[in-house]
Amino acid sequence: MRKTVIAGNWKMNKNLAEAKELVNGIKSALEGKTLNADVIVCPPYVNIATVVELAAGSVVKVGAQNMYFEESGAYTGEISADMLKSVGAEYVILGHSERRTIFGESDETINKKMKKALEAGLKPIFCIGETLEERESGTMKSVIAKQVKGGLAGIPERDLAEIIVAYEPVWAIGTGKTASPDQAQEVHAYIRGMLKDMYSEAAAEAMTIQYGGSVKPDNAKELMGMKDIDGALVGGACLKADSFAGIITAV
Repeated sequence: MRKTVIAGNWKMNKNLAEAKELVNGIKSALEGKTLNADVIVCPPYVNIATVVELAAGSVVKVGAQNMYFEESGAYTGEISADMLKSVGAEYVILGHSERRTIFGESDETINKKMKKALEAGLKPIFCIGETLEERESGTMKSVIAKQVKGGLAGIPERDLAEIIVAYEPVWAIGTGKTASPDQAQEVHAYIRGMLKDMYSEAAAEAMTIQYGGSVKPDNAKELMGMKDIDGALVGGACLKADSFAGIITAV
């Protein structure tokens, strides 16, 4: 039985006071409920330590939105895996489409970050996904394959249990457009098939593959009901406690 994981990517939102209000609201909304999913929130770096402290003893786990692959040094503005661990982060989002497109991160860079995160004991949420142009031109599967193989290059099967894959079609992130359950399932099944070919059937079947892209309380249950969709990486809807809790309780 694969683990269902609902993660919220706060992106560049919420100052300290707002972060406190949001995490306390999520805790309150989930209190006393029996959940069938793990819950992760990924606030901006400056709020991680506070959110970890407030989330202690609750079902809410905490991750970061990015990190660098070096341990320390003259890398102005960057954050290391050890720094994230030291303030209580357990997870880290890597390879998000915004990192790929806005900041020019390559599969090679993402792969270095994946290896460093695993080495440090952080659990990567490894993002992949195609643009609308790539989907409509028929190159979607080759794009996904390149991202999966590049990001996981040199990572042994024993480490797969620590990795969550997040399929996020770029055309559905923050646009209000959502892949239909069948569209999402098709790609998730393709990804799982690739993992089977790269590693083993057992490893592929055990791996959590999330969907991301305008997930909301009213579409979460149908999406998560598909055979190969094991949770969600949530953007805009995670910035309000009621809507994020609504997605979690829907599944």
